[in-house]
This record gives sequence, C-alpha cells and structure tokens, in this order.
Amino acid sequence: MEELMAVTKRIASVIAQQYGNDADTVIWLVEEAELKTFKKPAHERIAAAVIIYADGDVDRLFGALREMQIDWRDLLMIAHIGNPGWQSRVDDYFGAG
Repeated sequence: MEELMAVTKRIASVIAQQYGNDADTVIWLVEEAELKTFKKPAHERIAAAVIIYADGDVDRLFGALREMQIDWRDLLMIAHIGNPGWQSRVDDYFGAG
C-alpha cells in the first residue's frame, strides 16, 4: 500500500525549483502542517495553495502555513484556487497531473 503524501511529485518538482537545497525542508514543513491541521495528508489542492501563494518566498511560505492552520478555506482563496475551475490554475502552475 502506498503511503499518502501531502506533496505530490509535481508539487515537489516546483518546490525543488523554487527552494533549491531547502526543498526537503519545505516539503517536510508542508506535510507536518497538514498533519497538524487535518490529522492526515490533505488533498493536493491544500499543498498547492501553500506553494502557489508562497511563490518561492520563505516569509510567504510561513504565512501560508499559518493560514492553513487558521482557516484553510481562506488559504485556497488567497491562492486563487478556491472557486470552480481551480484545477486549471493548479495544472498551469505545476504542470498537468
């Protein structure tokens, strides 16, 4: 059985491009925040929202992780993936999944 992970391969690829040597730490932070918030890995959309909002900026990354824990629905809205059609924005940012 495959372990569920918050950060999919396509999201991990973008994290590697944006954060370089710190990519593993960023992935760990996202996955830990999801476990703390949801008690399990969340849908890819949540991790996508964090990375889209942060866009390679460490301060924004921590802000997105805080927002996830306060109200994940607000995080979806500030990342512009809170409405119908969000899948195409995620695909545009991370590549087709």
